[in-house]
Amino acid sequence: MFLSVILPVRNESAHIADVLDQLLGQNYPSEFFECIVVDGLSTDATPAVVQQYCNKYPNVRYLENPKKLASAARTIGAENARGEAVIIVDGHCIIDNRDMLKNAAEAFMQSDADCLGRPQPLEMKDATTLQWAVAAARRSPLGHHPDSFIYSGQAQFSPASSVAIAYRKTVFDKVGYFDEQFDACEDVEFNTRCDKAALRCYFEPAIAVRYVPRKTLSGLFFQLCRYGRGRVRLFRKHQETFSLKSFAPGFFVFGVIAGLLLLMLTALLINTCLSPFQTNVMVLLTVFYWCPLTLYIFAILAESVRLALKHRRLLMLPYLPFVFLAIHFGFGWGIVREFFWGK
Repeated sequence: MFLSVILPVRNESAHIADVLDQLLGQNYPSEFFECIVVDGLSTDATPAVVQQYCNKYPNVRYLENPKKLASAARTIGAENARGEAVIIVDGHCIIDNRDMLKNAAEAFMQSDADCLGRPQPLEMKDATTLQWAVAAARRSPLGHHPDSFIYSGQAQFSPASSVAIAYRKTVFDKVGYFDEQFDACEDVEFNTRCDKAALRCYFEPAIAVRYVPRKTLSGLFFQLCRYGRGRVRLFRKHQETFSLKSFAPGFFVFGVIAGLLLLMLTALLINTCLSPFQTNVMVLLTVFYWCPLTLYIFAILAESVRLALKHRRLLMLPYLPFVFLAIHFGFGWGIVREFFWGK
């Protein structure tokens, strides 16, 4: 089976050479796969690095993505792919399994599936303590969607929505290409269309790739904020994707902000003439506001202790509560922002 590996990239000069080396070193004949790097007008050395590989390896191709969006890059790659199937690989992942392409081809042939899904754990060598904390938290039930298969280790047929990353070329004829109105969750939106078209997805742990965790809390916050905004856009296009689990962080962040504003407004209104009744109202509102917040704080503290002990990395413990805060408030704020101020 001829495979087309699509790499949507922008400013990935620090990682793209390693990713291409790992792909070109696969135990799969070079004449049976191609690497298509789709670059979103990088301002670093990414184009120059990729061009060196194009000059040396006939199965490496470079295409430009003027719109810069990952959704547009995926579409450009799929439209230009020569393979019977395409596999999406990011420009900053780690492919330490030299049989990944071979396993993908075998999974397509043996399962006869339209799509393949894979685990995408956040793991890397020489990670900082914060990165270890991010990786541990994102694998935790408190750190990712509980219905996602993305951290599963069992081969099985599954919904495409949260895991599909490889597609037979015929899939694009059936459901179209990636929606360029999305700059996050474009994969989930495309996979949702695959599910609605009753296409079959096979989840294969043997094609897993690893991703580098965010290096800073701010980077993690803004990454999850983009995911939250994408989740609202997904709901607007596919209303059946709504679930309390998906939008819980948004309700939580909205409650925190609205509750705080209500407390401040109430305090201002009764500040001039406090009566016993008004005082009781203020106390009840304060208790009602802080009780769920206190339970939430205890929950993330307990989970932080559990993860630090489980992974035998006690140095993660001071970081983990702040990592969970960045995950939940980032995703939640993305939902709130897109819901009230998005298109």
